Amino acid sequence: MKTLIKLKWAVIAICTFATLSVQAQTTTIKNIVLVHGAFVHGSGWKPVYDILVKKGYHVSVVQQPLTSFEGDVAAVKRVLDMQNGPAILVGHSYGGAIITEAGNDTHVAGLVYIAAHAPDKGESEGGNGKLFPSAYKSLQKGTDGFDYIDPSKFHADFAADLPAAIANFEGNAQMPTADIVFHAIIQNPAWKTKPSWYMVAQSDRIINPDLERMYAKRANSHKVEIAGASHSVYESHPKEVAKLIIAAATNAKN
Repeated sequence: MKTLIKLKWAVIAICTFATLSVQAQTTTIKNIVLVHGAFVHGSGWKPVYDILVKKGYHVSVVQQPLTSFEGDVAAVKRVLDMQNGPAILVGHSYGGAIITEAGNDTHVAGLVYIAAHAPDKGESEGGNGKLFPSAYKSLQKGTDGFDYIDPSKFHADFAADLPAAIANFEGNAQMPTADIVFHAIIQNPAWKTKPSWYMVAQSDRIINPDLERMYAKRANSHKVEIAGASHSVYESHPKEVAKLIIAAATNAKN
């Protein structure tokens, strides 16, 4: 009888340990850090932010200065240092190049690329863009070294699936971006050692969708594609973007 009781408790202990182990492996990461791209600012993340916050996530939005690649990476790491645990790092457009370096931070458990650049070591987004040319022709280069999108073409090229009023406002509220950031050479791509998720915007005119697919395949990312989505997919399809981020938060090891 005593032997049977001991055996019973041993089985219970093993099952409990196994259950706890599974729970530990599937614990959702609660910290999300969002990084905007060139020409725009963090406010475009608000639809995604609202969805994630309602679901209980702690969400931080980086407002990097867009004046140098090193400064932008530092701005992201400054926000990562404020997190109280592991985080999912999300980047849109040029923000993808930023998180590719900043993602090496010990706080980062996984990377999410939203229609974003994900260069390899020795590459720049500008160089990769030449391999897969973009459709837009509205880039304006200022005499002071800062670039912007022609506001009259911002809706068509950057945000065709947003209401015209919103796109026109964003076109006239741009953050001019230092041209040098597009030529920054990646030294240590975090996607080589950390899991990644990628969203392809099928109607993107700023980054060629085929370049986005190449990035996702090379990084072995969990990929989804959004039909008809413009470069502003992070803002026009917030439910789908939030769903991908949640998948990363649920499945990345913390």
